[in-house]
Amino acid sequence: MLKVVFDTNIYISAFITPGGHGEIAYQKAIDGEIQLFSSVPILTEMAGKLQDKFKWDAEHVTEAVRHIAAVAVVLKPKKRLSVLADEPDNRVLECAAEAGAEVIVTGDKHLLKLDSYRGIGIITLAKFLENEPSS
Repeated sequence: MLKVVFDTNIYISAFITPGGHGEIAYQKAIDGEIQLFSSVPILTEMAGKLQDKFKWDAEHVTEAVRHIAAVAVVLKPKKRLSVLADEPDNRVLECAAEAGAEVIVTGDKHLLKLDSYRGIGIITLAKFLENEPSS
């Protein structure tokens, strides 16, 4: 089964845009088509953005985090990386490295510029959905 890490914005897209590409990708994890990995730092960043940028109340944010925790394997990466200037991007790389992931799905231009990291492909959401068989 394909091991995948989503960056924060893929999760946000999944929760903010019902029926959108983010939700379709997340549904693949719910349906057991992919093995999704996340980390405490990724979920913390997502929670902060949902509260600050999208004005979600604490209860809804907690519900979203709990949902992801029930679907994904949530890791606490032991090794800190400093590959990119943007620290949250490094947290995504740490999670993927710890998980032994095959793919990182992101819209972040700094991550996408890497193309891959230690054999882990870094692709856009559209590319991920194009390459994955539909359910």
